[in-house]
Amino acid sequence: MTCGDNSEEAFRMAREAMALHLYGIEQDGEVIPEPSTLSTLDTEAGQVITLIETWMPPFRDEMENRAVKKTLTIPKWLDDLAQEHKVNFSHVLQEALKKHLGVSDKST
Repeated sequence: MTCGDNSEEAFRMAREAMALHLYGIEQDGEVIPEPSTLSTLDTEAGQVITLIETWMPPFRDEMENRAVKKTLTIPKWLDDLAQEHKVNFSHVLQEALKKHLGVSDKST
């Protein structure tokens, strides 16, 4: 369920909510249900039915490439030395993980 301060925002939020829900179903390995037909939907006074569609490929890419925080522990002397050399910890960890796993980027 979602809402917005105006129609444009409400539709954008509905598309995002739909994409997130569908992505969750995909990740859980569940079957995505067929869309409802208009004749099976009941509305109350003042309600309207509208089509909400979303294009999943760019949403999947966004979700797969979003940044996630990781907590890690290193010795203080190594942290001090790295900070002294202005090391970008995220970049170094990403490059080290790619090398360790033998990948260059996410394969689709």
